[in-house]
Amino acid sequence: MTTETARNWSLEKDADGLAWLTLDKPGTSANVLSGSVLVELDGLLATLEKEPPRALVVISAKKSGFVAGADIREFTGITDADSGYGLIHRGQQVMSRLAALPCPSVAAIHGFALGGGLELALACRYRVAVGDERLSLGLPEVQLGIHPGFGGTVRSVQVAGVRAAMELMLTGKPVRADKALRLGLVDALTTEAQLRATARALVLRGPPPRRAPLMERLLSAAPLRPLVRRSLIAQVARKAPADHYPAPYAIIDLWARYGARGPAAYEAEARSIAHLFTTPTSRNLVRVFLLQDRLKSGGGKSPVEIRHVHVVGAGVMGGDIAAWSALRGFTVTLQDRASELIEPALRRAAELFDRRVRDPAKRAATRERLRADVAGDGVPQADVVIEAIFENLDAKRELYARLEPRMKPGALLATNTSSIMLEPLADRLANPRRLVGLHFFNPVAQMPLIEVVHAERTDPAAVETATAFARRLDKLPVPCRSAPGFMVNRVLTPYLNEAMYAAEEGVALPAIDRTAVRFGMPMGPIELADVVGLDVASHVGEIIARELGRPVPALPRLAALLAAKKLGKKSGAGFYVWQDGKAVKDAAAGAPAPEDLIDRLILVLVNECVACLRERVVEDADLADAAVIFGTGFAPFRGGPLAYARARGPAAIVARLTELAARHGPRFTPDAGWAQLTGERAA
Repeated sequence: MTTETARNWSLEKDADGLAWLTLDKPGTSANVLSGSVLVELDGLLATLEKEPPRALVVISAKKSGFVAGADIREFTGITDADSGYGLIHRGQQVMSRLAALPCPSVAAIHGFALGGGLELALACRYRVAVGDERLSLGLPEVQLGIHPGFGGTVRSVQVAGVRAAMELMLTGKPVRADKALRLGLVDALTTEAQLRATARALVLRGPPPRRAPLMERLLSAAPLRPLVRRSLIAQVARKAPADHYPAPYAIIDLWARYGARGPAAYEAEARSIAHLFTTPTSRNLVRVFLLQDRLKSGGGKSPVEIRHVHVVGAGVMGGDIAAWSALRGFTVTLQDRASELIEPALRRAAELFDRRVRDPAKRAATRERLRADVAGDGVPQADVVIEAIFENLDAKRELYARLEPRMKPGALLATNTSSIMLEPLADRLANPRRLVGLHFFNPVAQMPLIEVVHAERTDPAAVETATAFARRLDKLPVPCRSAPGFMVNRVLTPYLNEAMYAAEEGVALPAIDRTAVRFGMPMGPIELADVVGLDVASHVGEIIARELGRPVPALPRLAALLAAKKLGKKSGAGFYVWQDGKAVKDAAAGAPAPEDLIDRLILVLVNECVACLRERVVEDADLADAAVIFGTGFAPFRGGPLAYARARGPAAIVARLTELAARHGPRFTPDAGWAQLTGERAA
């Protein structure tokens, strides 16, 4: 056996004449296709061209998976379309060199092959994969405001067909093992132990490479492409407006023009992605990706080994926190006043496990990790005790008085409060230093953020434990100082209130929601208030207003709904009537939205972000943006509220807030923190 080693790759030739090309990028938990990785690969492929092996196997030495994609950080160095084209064109050339080798090649995949990783695999003649629950194959580039650039827009269509390839590229969602095999993305599934043997057998047998089915190839014929294009654009337009998200439309246009055939298709792909790199959408989505990466890297090793989680409060939040904790591998006990209060949470948990865990044995084990505990017998064994009862200071203090004496030394006491500061919650504890906030967001299984809240007296080790726990839950922890409403609810409250002020003025509810959705919010504020629950939104808003010394907004329409017990989605009626889980909206009812409504909604939120930054609720503007993006779904293509403010111009926003304050009242008065962003005193 002969071996040639580079920094990132090693090339071995075995006694049977097979070459094994192994990627193991140093200093990383996952392989990425950085510039240096591609340069080395190009050199090794040149060697293989001169002395072709009997066959080539491309494989990863990382335990995590095959290749996670391109090195996203390198995208931030792209200054213009020419530099973007240069980066992409070099990558394309390497993939084309791999595809043109005078010997059969196979990608041996485990864990994941995403973005450039899947494009690398598609450049091989065959693909085999470990068919377990970890397998994830996808082309998620659209989530960065771009599309595949290393030949993926062409080869994915050639291998899997138009419809499957477009689903991969337009949604950015990965596929699992069975679907990957069905779509033809992989030629065979195997076990981890048999991956090398399966790859060897397939590449030596040398069957004809997979091609898209005949019907799919016909869809790429020139006469049919315009019809399919119209259908694809109609699908995309329902979810992603072209002026906000140009990448999906570029993907469709590339295929419609070239049919995924010939050198011109590859050249057009490179030119297209080079342009997309320079758009505000892509720059902001790359920024969001890096913010997410920062939050993921923020959770180190916990000073306390966490195995057992005890949750008190089996309502929607508490029950779902317990279920998610069990899903992530913890032993969980769930406490409430009576078993009938816990049963609905256990039923929801079973539904979650059925959706998320395919293997019956693993699903059963997950269910066994979660159990009802009316007596609270799990408290003395718990490493983390999470309080998730209703928002009432006295009730929480009373609960802590009963919990704390039973907790073991070193265990973490966490509250899921959404608005109450830690200081009054902790002031009667024997050990106030171990109380932290772990503020989850609803629905727990979908919302990625956890605000990790600390007070001045909180033990830093407790914050480390809470942060590490959040990461083990596969959540994004944002550290927050104890303050009214913390970060997310603090900025969300004036946004919701402003929508209700507009409703009081007679603006049609659907028009208010459409205004926000057109800006890029995932849901309108009126609908969001109904989803949160009008009682909850009102109660949290009152707590935050009192703590900040502000007047509680006078909103008669909201008060009337609360008096009538019309609490929103959960009661079947609130601002909207709810049927089959959806709000019934009369698009033609009421007055249209005034021209200044979008600024009223968004700038009052941005102004509150500036206040939070001035008060150091979070440490910097990036964390503020991350909290609002991942906690509220704030238009990600805008990069976050403070990134939006910088792009629009802080001085211009201060001037606009001053206009709105003169017209609508002091709630729009620019915060003093704008002076730091504008270099001048805010009005």
